[in-house]
Amino acid sequence: MNRRREIALHWGWMLLAAVALVAPAAGAQETGEAVATKLVAATPFTDHMVLQRDTEARVWGWAEPGTTVKVEFAGKSATGDADDQGRWEVAIGPFDASAEGRTLKVTAGEQSLEFKDVLVGEVWIASGQSNMEWRVEHANDGEKEVAAANWPQIRLLDVPHVTAEDPRGTVPTQGWQACSPQTVGPFSAVAYFFGRKLHEDLDVPIGLISVNWGGTTMEAWTSRTALAESDNYAGWVEKAEAETEFDPKTAQYRPGSLFNGMLAPMIPYDIRGVIWYQGESNAGQADKYRDLSEIMITDWRERWNEGDFPFLLVQLAAFEPGGESWPYLREAQMQCQELPNVGMAIATDIGHRTDIHPRNKQEVGRRLALIALAMAYGQDLESSGPVYRDMLIDGSEVTLCFDHGEGLACDGESLVGFELAGPDGKYHAATGTIADDKVVLTSDEVAEPVAVRYNWTGFTTGTLRNSAGLPAGPFRTDRW
Repeated sequence: MNRRREIALHWGWMLLAAVALVAPAAGAQETGEAVATKLVAATPFTDHMVLQRDTEARVWGWAEPGTTVKVEFAGKSATGDADDQGRWEVAIGPFDASAEGRTLKVTAGEQSLEFKDVLVGEVWIASGQSNMEWRVEHANDGEKEVAAANWPQIRLLDVPHVTAEDPRGTVPTQGWQACSPQTVGPFSAVAYFFGRKLHEDLDVPIGLISVNWGGTTMEAWTSRTALAESDNYAGWVEKAEAETEFDPKTAQYRPGSLFNGMLAPMIPYDIRGVIWYQGESNAGQADKYRDLSEIMITDWRERWNEGDFPFLLVQLAAFEPGGESWPYLREAQMQCQELPNVGMAIATDIGHRTDIHPRNKQEVGRRLALIALAMAYGQDLESSGPVYRDMLIDGSEVTLCFDHGEGLACDGESLVGFELAGPDGKYHAATGTIADDKVVLTSDEVAEPVAVRYNWTGFTTGTLRNSAGLPAGPFRTDRW
């Protein structure tokens, strides 16, 4: 499917979705062609929403073609005309952050819409599979967390599971909700703890849009157009479309299906960035995951048209059944940081040996927030654990140097998780010490070391961290 056809179908879905919201035959043409006749705002616009500060604050929806639509908010107003398909879009910003609940009004002729209790602050998309979808009420101390979640300036928008063969214009939601013990329980735990930390540090309203589905692959969250335009995926996407029919029971696994059904209706709602926790379902595709990530991230950024906004990933946590494939997937995730404004929260130290859903979502959210505070908001703080830089081999001894390695330490009395290999390429457990923020390693079984790896297993045991308490991610120096 080429991009022009996809865009046409996208607007067609939007128009049909708008028409579905109006009374039948309210001026529709007798030819059967769908024509919007009633003023409608797009999915993200409801009471209690948060508008992104310091941006255009784009508002869009549908009205009768040719109608002039006026949007008013916080003393500003702007107008735009509905095109021949009925879609209109108006940029009403920028606005400073504000916790004052105000009304956004949309008018088209004698029709009008009002959205009340609208705040201005920071808006983030939270997306991925089940570890991002994991509920607050099911996280560590879930009952206490829910009871204490009285944060009226944090607003939550949860997008339901919807698949589609082509990009949709709308998706049904319960609308934005103020965060409270009555609303937070079923919401994404990682997103909530991330947003809570941002709110505490920035002291501005926070809007969180949860768009996720457990067990799904990155391909499902990427538009088929972007996949088809990639040299690595074009043939595979065409083959998948030709050999399988759309089945609502399994459609969440089809390329583009979740982008079409759940994400497209959110675009182009102005956002600050994205947090992304996914990879378990792509663990067998480590050789493709880095390239696939670039395709998806680039696709989202182009469609939002807000530049290279921060895209913050969570590396796969420790999990023994992950086996030999998970270290390579983690490596591919780490390589995604080669892209501009992509960050990585390490989670190998807070996983569970046999549960793919570790419950400590508080720390995952906090680590993502640290990266956001540094990358998106320019705060001078340590947001990364130690990152391997280089090594020096002196006989049978190897010395490792790290970036972000100030105050290197480990849990317990000795280093674990490190291995050395000689010219034969076989790895053996290494012993080591920390000296002057460097790691010094030896192994009785490796007289001539040539390579090192750390935490290169499904369930990791190494606990190397810096003075900020942030862990080093798994790494290897070989490319065998």
